[in-house]
Amino acid sequence: MALKRMIVEIGMGTDLTGADYTKAAVRALRDALWHNSLTIADALGQHVDAMQVKVTIGVPKPDKVDKAAVAAVLPHGTGEVEVVEGGLEIMNDAGTNLTVIANAAAVVYLDIPEK
Repeated sequence: MALKRMIVEIGMGTDLTGADYTKAAVRALRDALWHNSLTIADALGQHVDAMQVKVTIGVPKPDKVDKAAVAAVLPHGTGEVEVVEGGLEIMNDAGTNLTVIANAAAVVYLDIPEK
């Protein structure tokens, strides 16, 4: 058996006024996941919890993201979260508040028999 890449889902999330990088990251992953209903595991005769999901989050300050909180968003399978530099920060006109934009990619793998 070998892990095979099945699906790539992408999303964007924001925290408009709190400069909360984890909140933006969680919203980005939810955006990626909640637009889909994955039936690939069932179609291949596997349980949905057999999915292995590699999540990559892009934010300007990766060390400010709680990876466990992001992983907790995954409804099925097991997840691995990597946070890299990316996304955006937008300062308000007064220079007193920050909007954080995060990007998410979720790559779903299944262990499929080799032919």
